[in-house]
Amino acid sequence: MAREHFTFSELEQWLDQHRVTEIECLVPDLTGVARGKILPRQKFTEDRGMRLPEAVVAMGVTGEFPTEGRYYDVIRPTDRDMHLRPDLSTVRIVPWATDPTAQVIHDCYDREGVRIPFAPRSVLRHVCELYAAEGWSPVVAPELEFYLVARNTDPDVPLKPPVGRSGRSETSRQAYSIDAVNEFDPLFEDVYDYCEKMELNVDTLIHEVGAGQMEINFFHAHPLGLADEVFMFKRTVREAALRHDMFATFMAKPIAGEPGSAMHVHQSVIDQATGRNLFSNEDGSPSDEFHWFIGGLQKYVPAAMALFAPYVNSYRRLVRSNAAPINIQWGTDNRTVGIRSPVAEPNARRVENRVIGADANPYVALAATLACGYLGIKNRIQPSPECKGDAYLGDFQLPRSLGEALALLREADDLTEVLGAPFVTVYTEVKEIEYAEFMKVISPWEREHLLLHV
Repeated sequence: MAREHFTFSELEQWLDQHRVTEIECLVPDLTGVARGKILPRQKFTEDRGMRLPEAVVAMGVTGEFPTEGRYYDVIRPTDRDMHLRPDLSTVRIVPWATDPTAQVIHDCYDREGVRIPFAPRSVLRHVCELYAAEGWSPVVAPELEFYLVARNTDPDVPLKPPVGRSGRSETSRQAYSIDAVNEFDPLFEDVYDYCEKMELNVDTLIHEVGAGQMEINFFHAHPLGLADEVFMFKRTVREAALRHDMFATFMAKPIAGEPGSAMHVHQSVIDQATGRNLFSNEDGSPSDEFHWFIGGLQKYVPAAMALFAPYVNSYRRLVRSNAAPINIQWGTDNRTVGIRSPVAEPNARRVENRVIGADANPYVALAATLACGYLGIKNRIQPSPECKGDAYLGDFQLPRSLGEALALLREADDLTEVLGAPFVTVYTEVKEIEYAEFMKVISPWEREHLLLHV
């Protein structure tokens, strides 16, 4: 029974088959946190949905809301309800639950049945609909990096790698080491078991460059379904890590001196009428659309950085260190650039956005990168000449801070039109609140170097 076409009666059969007694009703918020309610099965099947205040999907990572400004031009101060509708294609078992429990992701609507425009899932749906209106179908494949770290309950203590099966922590970089991955076999056995029970389409697991840094690759598919899978996978890895007395973190830069974590996204576009990869001509050569897509990324990625790098910590990753891009150059099989074209057969030609951090909301990040490419094709934006050398020798072309990135996003009228003005308004206002909260904190660096020297 394919979940993609579930009816409520088929869902009842599926719940019976898995003896489900509770339903986790989930809504991804701006940060990618799972908000919602846990309902008894009978309550869920009777109501076929639930309500939540609309601000639930529009708060910062600290749980704070703006108290003034343009935020309330979009979200009414009466804090009215959203009406949530389950997307039955997302129903999955919660494999770590004590009692048989299912999880279902919901879409957000107002009481008139109009989609809430600032909900992350709504934004990605909207961008995919723009592609569909052109007769195109976007395809993506994320590569998600993360760190395993020792359990840490004191935020003032730096993070460090966890202890593996050998009883030792990693003290050096172990890129692509099989033995280093095997140090955490019990954890990853649980991860793969959970993913299999949840039918998540994860592909390759590798050890990345950093100590305790891993990467998981996903099979290519439609953006909305893959955003759902990344959203669920993050929950899954965190849960599995806790059961092995460690943390899994998707912070962009969790450990000083170690590489940051990215979510590289491979993208292509299929012509729905012919099934042809729009990025390749009939003779297999790169198409105009391929170059225009790259041109759109080059033009709009700087303005989209607040969406790809959403926190103050995110910008610690983007440094001249051969670990993350610093500009929007593009090249074929070149990992020093921000926009890479891997070597591939014509039907698999694709563009990899290497700028996005692992801390980005997957719905927002996929919507934004596809919006950049969409504008490139629609406006026939030509890219710069291909970079065939070391792009780290070039200039910075990306914003260096969250404040700079937010200013660029607010000025990007074309990008705002594609993503929706209500979303951009809510997002930037929430991020300003987070930035203001961060600026209240005095860091150890400031005490060390400024206390007695200025």
